[in-house]
Amino acid sequence: MTYLLQALQARAGEFISLRRDIHRHPELAFEEHRTAALVADKLEGWGYAVERGLGGTGVVGTLVRGRGTRRLGLRADMDALPIDEASGAGWSSVHAGVMHACGHDGHTAMLLAAARHLAEHGVFDGTLHLIFQPAEEGGGGALRMMDDGLFERFPCDAVFAMHNMPGIEQGRFVLREGAAMASSDYVTITLTGTGGHGAMPHRAADPIVAAASIVMALQTVVSRNIDPLQAAVVTVGALHSGKANNVIPATATLELSVRALDREVRTTIERRIKSLVAAQAESFGVQARIDWRPGYAVLVNTPAETALAREVALELVGAERVTLQGAPLTGSEDFAFMLERVPGSYLLIGNGTGDGAGEGGCMVHNPGYDFNDDNVATGSAYWVLLAERFLAAREPAATR
Repeated sequence: MTYLLQALQARAGEFISLRRDIHRHPELAFEEHRTAALVADKLEGWGYAVERGLGGTGVVGTLVRGRGTRRLGLRADMDALPIDEASGAGWSSVHAGVMHACGHDGHTAMLLAAARHLAEHGVFDGTLHLIFQPAEEGGGGALRMMDDGLFERFPCDAVFAMHNMPGIEQGRFVLREGAAMASSDYVTITLTGTGGHGAMPHRAADPIVAAASIVMALQTVVSRNIDPLQAAVVTVGALHSGKANNVIPATATLELSVRALDREVRTTIERRIKSLVAAQAESFGVQARIDWRPGYAVLVNTPAETALAREVALELVGAERVTLQGAPLTGSEDFAFMLERVPGSYLLIGNGTGDGAGEGGCMVHNPGYDFNDDNVATGSAYWVLLAERFLAAREPAATR
């Protein structure tokens, strides 16, 4: 498929400039007004029917060719992160405390580049829905779009998404059938005891001691309650209590991040944490309140759609640049909710392995991160080929 890559590379400069413009003007979850307007205006200019404001700031562009009944959804995310940029790029964020530290600017540019090529040169028979989603970074923008009727108003037989990944060579595609990204839940544990003087601990019920014991006991949830062949994470990211060395405080608060790659494991972890915390608190004479906030679901790629995604990658870049069954990730993605409703697959494209500026190796969610512009052509070519393969044009009966 060298000709397709060459065609997309020939006009990649336009979309690299667009990507850098989006990077320069990042917007947080559900605030992507400038980005959404840019996307919608471009799509309308290329002949797409455009729906604005889905899920708040989401955009869907639809292109119909022929009489085919197949319907395909391709999704890109648009939001930035609350991070001060330190990439040193000439297109660094102009907004203090906000930057595209995860490459959503690149994901948007790749899908827009594919959108233009498909509008002008695409050969397919069916309906193409391009989904530009807000608020992937913890805001649940996928759910908001679905609540607004995404798949009722724009039905899809399959849906796909792509994310860049530093540490993997630029342009390499990594695919995986089955559970590919973990669920994420957020837990606040509030312990209430009896405050007192640090010199007279026997007259208090110390929540700090209870909290310390709970932190250690939580380490056994994964090591002793979960099958060693399953993946799970329980992280205590914060413990807040007290302000003085001679005062036993009345309360202590723990903040947890909980992740799993299996729905049953996720349920087991919740049950064990709640049971363990209650028992530990009682043993120390304090009260425990648990606020369990479900986050993103386990992201599960379906077999047939992942098989097609693999075939497209192999056709586009060759077997030497494709990982057919990559390792799962314990990060989370709200595209998981779309995959609970519609079959599909979520794949990775390597952002680069270097450590220097512009080499793409800096990890996402880091102040020094930047999207690798060489992926604009590669990623958009992938979307074009996937769309044409999924919505394959049929030969007229008279020519068969």
